Amino acid sequence: CDGGRGPGGPPAPACFALTGNLRAPAGAAQTRPGGGSVSALLRLFQPEYAMIFTRMIGESWTGRGQAVERSYDVKKMIPIRRGPVRRRLGMAWYSARRYLLWCSGKYRFAKSRERRDVLPCVAAGHATPLLRKLRDVDMEYQYNKVTNLRLAVDRLDGLLLRPGETLSYWRRIGQPTYRKGYLDGLVLYCGQIHYAVGGGLCQLSNLLFWMTLHTPLTVVERYRHSHDVFPDSNRTQPFGSGATCAYPHRDLMIRNDTDQTFQLRLRVGVEALEGQWRCERPLTVRYRIVERDHEFRPEYFGGYSRHNKLYRQVLDRDGTLLCEELMVENHALMMYSPLLED
Repeated sequence: CDGGRGPGGPPAPACFALTGNLRAPAGAAQTRPGGGSVSALLRLFQPEYAMIFTRMIGESWTGRGQAVERSYDVKKMIPIRRGPVRRRLGMAWYSARRYLLWCSGKYRFAKSRERRDVLPCVAAGHATPLLRKLRDVDMEYQYNKVTNLRLAVDRLDGLLLRPGETLSYWRRIGQPTYRKGYLDGLVLYCGQIHYAVGGGLCQLSNLLFWMTLHTPLTVVERYRHSHDVFPDSNRTQPFGSGATCAYPHRDLMIRNDTDQTFQLRLRVGVEALEGQWRCERPLTVRYRIVERDHEFRPEYFGGYSRHNKLYRQVLDRDGTLLCEELMVENHALMMYSPLLED
């Protein structure tokens, strides 16, 4: 996700504490038996065939000499390439399920908006830079992203989330189309960079998710990124603190289980995407996100995966820790080498 600055504009958010160690496992600098040849072979293939190849060799590789306790199955992390017909049928199936969920009455969705009157108290706020220079990515798509963000923000800004109501990211924004003014932007598919209408809206869902973690609001549905595509560059948030989105089935849903109304305020500024969760009364506690167990792991195909856990600490006004809970556990395939020098 995009790195950003915290509430009030300091260079790093005050609510982010890094306690884990970013490390590569022992022996990671040396390739395991067969690993070097696998990496060399993979580079000979086009990306779409490389993923199929890694899945094939994964059936026979035994992992000799690797004694790492795993809470994940890396084979399930590798995308399965589907044919065009299968992809269309799958999208139709998952889209239909999502539309039925929205109409089922299971959730009471937030509908009211108030953009003139602002609730008095700030529960959480954050901002992320609009433009980032990415390697081999035309800046035109960064400017297109800003246009897409303005259209989406116009659909969300001022939303009132009353007790018992749920915010659905895609239900509020709707499907991005050229007809609505959306432009082609950067999207990630199976770990590869593509361009599609409405691309770049993940920056908004990332911002919304990060702010929500610092409030008593409940995250009902959130999807993590499956690939770590770009090396860290001036990162001020922990890895895996965002929320990916794809219309309509990969949604971000947030429910208000408190006894007061919250208001979402968003703005596309000159240099940053800015957001706040506001509420009627000051919160009696504050929240801090702590990262633990952050590491890189070598995998059977010669590449690496990245992992961490994010905990939310609840503190009173004096800074005394009241409780702590696991919020997010991230596992992602890396599309670059973690051993590269800066």
